[in-house]
Amino acid sequence: MQIEVGQIVEGKITGITNFGVFVDLGENVSGMVHISEVARSYVTDIREFVKENDTVKMKVLSVGDDGKISLSIKRAQEEPKKERFEKKKTTPPREQSMIDSSYTWTPKKQEPVSFEEMMNRFKQTSDEKFSDLKRKNPETRRSKRGAGVK
Repeated sequence: MQIEVGQIVEGKITGITNFGVFVDLGENVSGMVHISEVARSYVTDIREFVKENDTVKMKVLSVGDDGKISLSIKRAQEEPKKERFEKKKTTPPREQSMIDSSYTWTPKKQEPVSFEEMMNRFKQTSDEKFSDLKRKNPETRRSKRGAGVK
């Protein structure tokens, strides 16, 4: 069996570890799927996605000079279509009639901002938040280094 990078192969899971899955591709050829290549979502426990003796399709990511084959289950699957700013129907049905269904949200187009402008905005926001904190909790004061809090 000739294994090439980019090829979609099918194999049987022979072992599961904390860092990945070992797969038998047949004809005494085996490979490994790293935990980051098991699913499109964050994986904490591989056993939630696959189990031993499962047959899965994978994409060949690399074939090392030493014969190690790196595989990906998530890249062998079709990518879900991403629709930007899709309106979600989270409003209760009785309130649906009150909402204009033709409205779609579009982000504001901003002109490129210089570094100085970004720093000024950050400083202003920071100062506003700090003064809000001071107003909410007037008993706490900044103490000078080495001086006790009074």
